[in-house]
Amino acid sequence: MASELPMGAMADAPEVSEVLVRKEERRLYLLSGEQVVRSYRIGLGDNPFGHKLYEGDKRTPEGEYVLDWRNPNSDFYKSIHISYPNQQDRELASSWGLDPGGSIMIHGLPNDAGDLAFAFLGLDWTDGCIAVSNEEMDEIWQLVADGTPIRIVP
Repeated sequence: MASELPMGAMADAPEVSEVLVRKEERRLYLLSGEQVVRSYRIGLGDNPFGHKLYEGDKRTPEGEYVLDWRNPNSDFYKSIHISYPNQQDRELASSWGLDPGGSIMIHGLPNDAGDLAFAFLGLDWTDGCIAVSNEEMDEIWQLVADGTPIRIVP
């Protein structure tokens, strides 16, 4: 991947056309075409390997989705919703007689983290969401529009 734009360039940052999550790298990239606008270290679900199969498996989904709405009053600072489950996810879970779950988000730290906020950074601790620091969530909130595609790869 190309290097990201420096922080000072954010005001003039190009429009984010896609969000890319590389689970194995624990990185989230904001892309404008092929250019990396920003990148972030992320935390994933407690069980980070493999595609999310059902509600409660603590996995972060893999596939192509859309960031379709946001919640400024989230339990996790701010959050942006990922359109999981898609039709394929619902069919897969149904074939196992399971509920695929939902409410998968990119979000900041728990609102009640207080002095322990540092303990969350860099760890896999969510129920399947993608977590960043609150400062990073503010950047993502500002730079990523609703309707932006998100691709989550192993």
